[in-house]
Amino acid sequence: MTENHQGANTRFVHAGQEFEPVTGAVVPPLHFSSTYAQDGIGGLRNGYEYGRGTNPTRDALQAQLAGAEFGNHAFSFSSGLAAEDSLIRAILRPGDHIVLGNDAYGGTFRLIDRVLGAWGIGNTPVNMSDEAALAAAIEKNKAKLVWVETPSNPMMTITDIAKVAQIAHAAGALLVVDNTFASPFLQQPLTLGADIVVHSTTKYIGGHSDVVGGAVIVKDAQLAEKIGFIQFAVGAVSGPMDAFLTTRGLKTLGVRMRAHSENAAQVAQWLRERSEVERVLYPGFEDHPGHAIAKKQMSGFGGMVSVQFKGGESAARKIAERTKLFTLAESLGGIESLMNYPSEMTHASVKGTELAVPVNLLRLSVGIEDPADLIEDLEKAFTNL
Repeated sequence: MTENHQGANTRFVHAGQEFEPVTGAVVPPLHFSSTYAQDGIGGLRNGYEYGRGTNPTRDALQAQLAGAEFGNHAFSFSSGLAAEDSLIRAILRPGDHIVLGNDAYGGTFRLIDRVLGAWGIGNTPVNMSDEAALAAAIEKNKAKLVWVETPSNPMMTITDIAKVAQIAHAAGALLVVDNTFASPFLQQPLTLGADIVVHSTTKYIGGHSDVVGGAVIVKDAQLAEKIGFIQFAVGAVSGPMDAFLTTRGLKTLGVRMRAHSENAAQVAQWLRERSEVERVLYPGFEDHPGHAIAKKQMSGFGGMVSVQFKGGESAARKIAERTKLFTLAESLGGIESLMNYPSEMTHASVKGTELAVPVNLLRLSVGIEDPADLIEDLEKAFTNL
C-alpha cells in the first residue's frame, strides 16, 4: 500500500517519522542546532547548512503535513498569519488582487487589507456561494488568488471547493483554502481541486493550546519553489520545539477530531432546543444552507459551533463570562473547550466592515471533555439569562 492510499491516522502517525537510524529511537530526535558542520566549503551533509533554511525536526513535520493533506510539498511557519503572508508575497506582486470570502477570519482580512494593501495588493470580499458574483469579481479585478475558508470563521459558511476551483481556474486564478476549521482529518482540499492549503497549526493540528504555528501545503513544484524561497529569505519558520510539539499533536489528530465532532453535535443540538437561542450555526444540521456540500466534501462536521442569542449583545456577553468549563479565550481546536466573543476578540479588526460579526454571536470550540459536563456548564450559564 502506497502512502497516498493509506488511511488518515496511518499517514498522521508515520509520514516523515522514520525511526532514528543510529539508536532505533521510534520518535525522531529534537534538533536544536542552529548550524551544521560542513565537509569542506560547500560540502553540506544531507543538505543541512543553517537553521533558518533547514532543520531535521521541521523537515519531519513538513513531510508529515504534506502526507496529511495529500500534497507534495509543505512549509512550516511560526504562525498561521506568517504562513499566509509568506504565501501571498511568494505569488503576488504590487498591483495584483485577491478575491476572498465576505466572512473571512479577521486576522486574514487585516493582513490582506491593512498590511499587504499598503504594498499594493487589492482585495474584494464576495459571497462565495454566489457563483456569478464570484466569477464577476475575479474577472473585473483580474484576480490572481481566490481565498476560501470552509467552514468559515465564525459564521460556519460552507463553500463548494470543487466548484470554486473550477471558477477560479477558468479565470486563470489560483485557489487557496484555509482548512483550519476542518483539519486534514475531515477535509483534504487539494484532492477537490484547490491549489494551496493553509493552516493555523496552532488549532486542531497542534491540538493542545501549547504551540503557535502555521503551514502551507501544495502539490505543484513551481509553487513550492516560490514559497520555499520566501520561507528561507524571510525566515518566519517554526522553531524546533514548536515543530516537535506540532508533530506530536498531528499524530493524534484523527482520534481527537472524532471526539470534537461527536461532542459538538450534542452541544449544538442542546443549544438549538433552548428558547434563549436565536440561531445555531452548525453544518451538521440538515437545514444548514451548506449541509449537503459539507456532507459531500467532509467526513464529519467538526468541533466548531456558533450561536446567536435572542437577547442580543447583552445575552451573549453574559453567557461568555459565566461558563466554567468553556474558558473565555481566543483560539480554538485544543482539547479543552473554549468560548469566544468574536465581535470584540478575534474579529474586532473587521468591525464596521461587511465582514463584521453579529454582536449577539458566540463561537464555541467544543473540546473532548464529557459532553454531559459541557452541557451542564452551559445550562448553568443560561440560568436567569
